[in-house]
Amino acid sequence: MTELFPAIDIRNGMVVRLLHGDYDKMTVYGGTPVDTAFSFDDIGAKWIHVVDLDGAKDGGSTVKEIIKKMVLGTSLNIEVGGGIRNEIQIEDYLMMGVERVILGTIAMTDLDFTKKVLDKYGSGIAIGIDIKDGYAAVKGWKELSPLKTHDAFRLMCDMGAETIICTDISKDGAMKGIDSEFYSGLVEKYTGEYGCGIVASGGVTSMDDIKALSNIGLEGIIIGRAIYDGRIDLKEALSVCAQEQVG
Repeated sequence: MTELFPAIDIRNGMVVRLLHGDYDKMTVYGGTPVDTAFSFDDIGAKWIHVVDLDGAKDGGSTVKEIIKKMVLGTSLNIEVGGGIRNEIQIEDYLMMGVERVILGTIAMTDLDFTKKVLDKYGSGIAIGIDIKDGYAAVKGWKELSPLKTHDAFRLMCDMGAETIICTDISKDGAMKGIDSEFYSGLVEKYTGEYGCGIVASGGVTSMDDIKALSNIGLEGIIIGRAIYDGRIDLKEALSVCAQEQVG
């Protein structure tokens, strides 16, 4: 079953989208993050994908009170990433009612920690692998790790990751569509061989993208700018995805 994850990226308390992960190319959208989550809940989404962009860039967490209001005020399953660097942050989010915490930079840079929390929290942890120029990017996409795409995926799967969220930075926020063959290859190898769910992120622009991705065995599809710019109607997208799953 492929879920749709409307994305709420937060910077300075506002809903924003970045182009190619560039903090200097940021678009601010109206409405607070909490109001946006409420609207997604009303439309019928089951999940939301929340990113603390300040945390992703500088470390630490700046959105806990925002997330708490989302947890208490909606029926949504919430996954949160951005700036997660220690176990206290993970426990805080999970105890708050967040369904899944996403490890990005630290997953690539502290393998002992990553293995420890994967063993301890299981499905409560997702790994974010953000791809730039064939490598896993870290620190808010500003730097490249030494790990190439498939090296990073194999390493995380070998450590027991149950879900990997993969963002194609070259596509993110650019509204130029997705590379379905890339994600199909990831599903075939890492879901097929390891049983690891793959969530696709970056470049989802149209219903055709959603149809293509919902048919390849992904665990989820993250949609961001296309919703805010009105290119994709979320209610229709949820319906299309459900129909593809039934069919």
